[in-house]
Amino acid sequence: CYSCSCTSSDAAHALNTLPGAPAPRRRYQPRLLPTLGALAALAAFVSLGAWQQGKALRVEAQLARAAAQARLAPQPVGMQALDATQADGARFSASGRYDGTHQFFIDNRQQDGVPGLHVITPLKLDGSERVLLVNRGWIGWPHGRGTLPEAPPPPAPVQVTGVAHAPSNKAMFLMSERADPNPRLWPRLDLARYTEWARQPVQPVVLLQDADNAADGLVRRWPAPEDRSLKHRGYAFQWWAMAAALLVFHTVASLRRPS
Repeated sequence: CYSCSCTSSDAAHALNTLPGAPAPRRRYQPRLLPTLGALAALAAFVSLGAWQQGKALRVEAQLARAAAQARLAPQPVGMQALDATQADGARFSASGRYDGTHQFFIDNRQQDGVPGLHVITPLKLDGSERVLLVNRGWIGWPHGRGTLPEAPPPPAPVQVTGVAHAPSNKAMFLMSERADPNPRLWPRLDLARYTEWARQPVQPVVLLQDADNAADGLVRRWPAPEDRSLKHRGYAFQWWAMAAALLVFHTVASLRRPS
């Protein structure tokens, strides 16, 4: 009879097509190429999140190291070249005489909205052929670009204290690197340029002079190190959230009803 000739699958299909019958359950049936693409994107998102998380941890470690170094007594700058990475953020003291003939200025430095310059003066270190560049502070520039302000260094031997800063070798975004006609006006502090210009060996850091280390009228209010760890953690969360969203989307898109 007809009922005997029906297979079990035919019977199940017939039942599922009856009015009011429950829809067949979807099954996870991923396709090869979309799955490979999703896996590649997922790996990239997770890696980018881990990269941003690592940057946040490095920033926190640098800030903790700088805070610990700020509590220590200044270290003397000796005859040997400093390690820029280790010295960055540490307190130092240096003795010698300022070399006013190679003093220069860093352009486009504002203080409370007032245009001005940073005064960079090399310090000839006692007992050493090297010089240490000292950022002596900010000075206003009210007379325009035609005349540089006067900021003569003290002629007598000095002992300078401050925080070491390793200048970046990267050019500032959207800041012109075109040389100013005045050789003493620079867009940024460039140690390689100074060495070529002054023909002097230089320490690989600049010393941000303490505010109370000299009574010369220059403003020395150095900004605290920027804490960018939260920004990097936010980026990491965004990448990982994209990875999670991709995983959910791929899973849902791969659920199909049996044919």
